[in-house]
Amino acid sequence: MDSSASETIKQELLSWKGITVHEHNFVSVIFHINGIEMGHLYGDSIADLRFPINVSKKLVREGHVMSYDVISRSGWVSHEIQNDKDVKAVIDLFRFQYNRLVQSK
Repeated sequence: MDSSASETIKQELLSWKGITVHEHNFVSVIFHINGIEMGHLYGDSIADLRFPINVSKKLVREGHVMSYDVISRSGWVSHEIQNDKDVKAVIDLFRFQYNRLVQSK
């Protein structure tokens, strides 16, 4: 990775229509689409996204994400970021979330 994982993800997401980014407690950045939270990044290490529970369960079952155990049955899932493949996977998850939220409007 030439730039940091979080910066690569952030720049990609900000190129999408309607996306805004907000820093939270100097620890994470939160991405919104038209005022709705899509998910957030904790530095270069992990991404958390919230989906409907049935979608979250499917993503976990298929191995795309880990369940988010802090709030059980919440729909939140996590994806660790360790390499370029993970950066692409996180961008793909945010794209899936983006498309889902745009279509629901």
